[in-house]
Amino acid sequence: MKKASEYRQHAQECRDLAATMESAAQRDQLLEMAAHWEKLAQDRVGLIARHPELAHEGEQEEERGRDAEPRNGARR
Repeated sequence: MKKASEYRQHAQECRDLAATMESAAQRDQLLEMAAHWEKLAQDRVGLIARHPELAHEGEQEEERGRDAEPRNGARR
C-alpha cells in the first residue's frame, strides 16, 4: 500500500495532464481520476490515524508536517 503523499502525487499528475487535454471528455476523465486518488489519500490518512502500526516509515511525520503547512487554497 502506498503512502498518502504518493496518492496525492498521482492526483496532481492527473490534474497536470488534464490541463493539457484538448478534449473535454479526456479532461473530465483525468479530473475524475484525480478525485479518486485524492479520496484514496484521505482514506489512507484515516487508516493510519486509526492504526498507526500500518504507517510506512516517516508517513505519520509527513502527514503531521502537511497539517502544519499554511493553507492558501492552492491544491497540491
